[in-house]
Amino acid sequence: MTHQQQTPPHHDTPTTGGHGHHHGTGAPDDELDVFEPAGWEIRYAGDAPVWSGEPNPQLVTVASGLGRPGTALDLGCGEGGDVVWLARQGWRVTGADFSANGLARAARHAADAGVADRVDWWQVDARTFAAGGRSFDLVTSHYLHPAAGGIVDVVRRLCEAVAPGGHLLVVGHAPTDELAGVSQLRRAAMFEATDLVPALPDDVEVLAAERRPRTVVRDGVRRDIQDAVLVARRGPERP
Repeated sequence: MTHQQQTPPHHDTPTTGGHGHHHGTGAPDDELDVFEPAGWEIRYAGDAPVWSGEPNPQLVTVASGLGRPGTALDLGCGEGGDVVWLARQGWRVTGADFSANGLARAARHAADAGVADRVDWWQVDARTFAAGGRSFDLVTSHYLHPAAGGIVDVVRRLCEAVAPGGHLLVVGHAPTDELAGVSQLRRAAMFEATDLVPALPDDVEVLAAERRPRTVVRDGVRRDIQDAVLVARRGPERP
């Protein structure tokens, strides 16, 4: 099932070639297209994979420690690598993205992996996302970088979707020296995990707001980079 709403800023808007969501190798060429749906519709229109299809390591680390799987929302799911991994672990997952082509690819990947019956799809713009009464035990977003620090408002919106006792995981590119060569527009979209804390309501507790290392391979060379990682938990529902 695909829930149609407005279309979005993206899941891992890669900051340089070879550095992106699921260890990918590209992004729309136009500076503004990395923040708008049209560029990603073009990127996902072809047949070649954009990302590796492997789950993001911070997701694997956090979700593996949460105990019994429940329901999950992945905002900015792209081709669905994280959605498929979560479904394989027993989660019931909703993959959300602003790109219809990306969601179509993700649906095919879920079908190929034999988990189509455990996933739903939702075309939605992260900048206007509203939970609409839906709630999830795990809400996650990886490398979604709206322009000019818009991620803070996105996190505020995401908190509405976290069920009582549920967890929020937001991962992005930290503005480290390794990424110093990117454009000013893209660097302004990066963030530290601590930048997101003011967006959390009083009943959502910060479990971690820090940089965590991740290894990528660029031009055949392994490099360690830093992710900005926010992990938070909503308190239980009060009687």
